[in-house]
Amino acid sequence: MNHQTSQNGADQPSKKELFTSSGFILAAIGSSVGLGNMWKFPYITGQHGGAAFFLLFIVCLLITGLPVLLAEMTIGRSGRRNAAGSLYQLTGNRFWGMVGLLFILTAFLIMSYYAVVAGWTLHYTVESFTGLMFGEGTDYKEKFLDFASGYLPIFWQAVTMLIAGWVIARGVSGGIEKFNKILIPSFFVILVVLMWRSLTLSGAGQGVEFFLRPDFSKLDAESALIALGHAFFSLSLGMGCMVTYGSYVNQKQSLGSATWAIGFGDMLYAFIAGLVIFPTVFSFGLEPGEGVGLAFMALPAAFSQMPLGFLFGGLFFLLLSIAALTSAVSILEVPVAYAMERWKWSRKKAAVIVSGACFVVGVPSALSVGGVLGSWQPGGKTIFDWVDFSTAYILMPFCGLIVTLFAGYAWKRAGEAAGLTGFRYRVWMFLLRVVAPAMIVLVFLYFMGVISV
Repeated sequence: MNHQTSQNGADQPSKKELFTSSGFILAAIGSSVGLGNMWKFPYITGQHGGAAFFLLFIVCLLITGLPVLLAEMTIGRSGRRNAAGSLYQLTGNRFWGMVGLLFILTAFLIMSYYAVVAGWTLHYTVESFTGLMFGEGTDYKEKFLDFASGYLPIFWQAVTMLIAGWVIARGVSGGIEKFNKILIPSFFVILVVLMWRSLTLSGAGQGVEFFLRPDFSKLDAESALIALGHAFFSLSLGMGCMVTYGSYVNQKQSLGSATWAIGFGDMLYAFIAGLVIFPTVFSFGLEPGEGVGLAFMALPAAFSQMPLGFLFGGLFFLLLSIAALTSAVSILEVPVAYAMERWKWSRKKAAVIVSGACFVVGVPSALSVGGVLGSWQPGGKTIFDWVDFSTAYILMPFCGLIVTLFAGYAWKRAGEAAGLTGFRYRVWMFLLRVVAPAMIVLVFLYFMGVISV
């Protein structure tokens, strides 16, 4: 194998289907626009100083998130292989190829339970638009637990896998790119409509103040680690998505410009999400929690009291569904791309088999959120919680560390491949070799409970 030729990808573009420039950026934004920014970021921002935390998040995005994002995309475009194959392709070292398999494992496991949550959003979208969600005196916490404890989540999990698998089976340009070109603009239109509705509610100002009033006294070491963790996770780093998408990028595409565009899209989404969540929550006197409680319990209660609540509730869950599905497509593409290259399967065959396998592996997670497996909690965590914990706090940080070490030390042509020279190259290398690895390790140790601040 001629590694010199392979390193710049010159022998590969004709053999791979590629994104258009705009298609790649929209697909990458679709990957980073996920559920976490909608139900986690507003809450942690409000709890850690509002606008002060948002500024801290931007700094963390600049010094850790964007450098690693650029590294992942550069590795993918230069290697022109799947997330594991690209590491081997660029070095000829089987060690890196073996380590790269962790990307495939991480994405597969994330997809297995992410499809469950995406299924919840699809179910709530249908329930909201049909009006079945809302009723006088409804206990929305009990309503969610009743839904989660049955077998209906498995049906919606299957629907999610079918949609993601169908999109991927249609190819890069005819499937992934076209899907994102339709959904991402629609996503931002819905987001703006919901922001307008939230800001015009009575009492919305209190929510805006909670979200945006800068309180630097609330910033501490813990805030910094949380901001770092979210900056990393919100860009879909550490699971092979951006390496895989990068392998479909044309050589003429500026990866530096794409990095800034994706980062800006991620920040804009997080910001507007806060202007949707907090005015709504505060207007109806609800508790601004995070996660499942916010999306599936608190907000439905707010929509039920709102004029045309079924419409705005439906739009909100449609928004969550789009965020979940565009991310799901990027996650599923990681193991599908690996299967196509490793076993020479056709795209359709790989999409069907990998989607089916993810579905089967995810069923125990679906049944553990109040379902028949809910009482089995080894170590105090359900199956769903264990898969979430092991991927988010162990595998993803480790994979992120792999990227920084590979691009910073092992692969000598990273700067040339990224299109960086001089001062910009030196800054990027410093961030990759020193700052990002240190930050990733600190975040990992913090979330594992090894260190406290």
